[in-house]
Amino acid sequence: MLDIELIRKEPERIKKAIARKGADPKLIDEAVLIDRNRRRVLAELERAQSGLNRLSKDIAKLHGQQKIEAINEASSYSAKVSELKPEAEQAQKEYLEIMLQIPNLPAEDVIDGAGEKDNKVNRKWGNPPKFNFKPLDHVELGQKMNLIDTERAGKIAGSRFYFLKNELVQMEFALVQYALEILIGEGFVPMIPPVLLSRETMTGAGYLPAGEEEIYRTQDDLFLAGTSEQPLAGYHKDEIIEEKKLPLRYVGFSTCFRREAGSHGKDVRGILRAHQFDKVEMFSFTTPKDSAKEHEYLVGLEEKIVQGLKIPYQIIDICAGDLGAPAAKKYDLECWMPGENNYRETHSCSNCTDFQARRLNIRYRGKGGKVAILHTLNGTAVAIGRMLIAIMENNQEKNGSIKVPEVLHEYLPFKEIKR
Repeated sequence: MLDIELIRKEPERIKKAIARKGADPKLIDEAVLIDRNRRRVLAELERAQSGLNRLSKDIAKLHGQQKIEAINEASSYSAKVSELKPEAEQAQKEYLEIMLQIPNLPAEDVIDGAGEKDNKVNRKWGNPPKFNFKPLDHVELGQKMNLIDTERAGKIAGSRFYFLKNELVQMEFALVQYALEILIGEGFVPMIPPVLLSRETMTGAGYLPAGEEEIYRTQDDLFLAGTSEQPLAGYHKDEIIEEKKLPLRYVGFSTCFRREAGSHGKDVRGILRAHQFDKVEMFSFTTPKDSAKEHEYLVGLEEKIVQGLKIPYQIIDICAGDLGAPAAKKYDLECWMPGENNYRETHSCSNCTDFQARRLNIRYRGKGGKVAILHTLNGTAVAIGRMLIAIMENNQEKNGSIKVPEVLHEYLPFKEIKR
């Protein structure tokens, strides 16, 4: 949620900023009017309540006509309070509704653009492998090597689900352990979070009210997490953290659930875009002055993990129009996929500035005891399905076997997958 003081002081600048994200600038005009009405009603209610409280204390001390007049005046204040309370509640409800529709502001150095086509390559690492045979994609490799079964998963759950089998199951846990060892070594606290979240938590993380079509919801209004970012964002809800403890860094492992409602048949084959997948996710709480540096640090850790696996990749600067509501700035890491002869997104890394923390009421106490809103950041460590695709396709051999990256050997009883 944006700071209402900022909207009051600089509405025109805020309108231009959210327009870069494709949001309607009229939201700001509406927010200003609704906020003005809310403050008017709250001020009237406060005056009436204050008058009632004052007279309630005085009545016991008065006698005769003065007491009668005070009682009558108190009754008038009481009626005014009763009249204004529902109006104030409605005004506050309208205020929250409009404020929750306003996205985070894009950082000033985020490139302009309307969508994915306008994103820019920042840098590349590694060279795509050259094969002396036609490489198979992960679907063909998975079927040939008895590693992935989407057909039987489809029978019991529908499209975009899969069974991992045999060595890929072991490789999943090897990837998890590999990422955890790196991040725990960096001081991250390992977490396995809940994957059922309240509406309040999902709203606080910035994924509601917009985006509900992408989220699975239970009949008792709990939401299945689409990423560990969401529960980790709410971990310190309503808390004040001492500045000396920041940054606080967590790494969460969880199963994630996404409806993929907007993909319209895109990437239906295989396991690239599934309704259910496992992921290791990084999350940081830090001070505003350190959040840009923390963002680069998290991207560097993503690169370290992928470089260790020796998978070629590129870093993408995400344009303003392709940023989600919570993010002020975002990088994607795309790994080379020989089966598609293209780079595909496997990681993302976002700086959400104070957007999530303001919604979740997470603050820090700085020097002199001053309390302020902190910043939150998140980044993929390993999205299991997508990294398995990259490993399988980049390390396939002509005889059909798949070499295992050397950094995973210590976690596995095999160094290649063969039949």
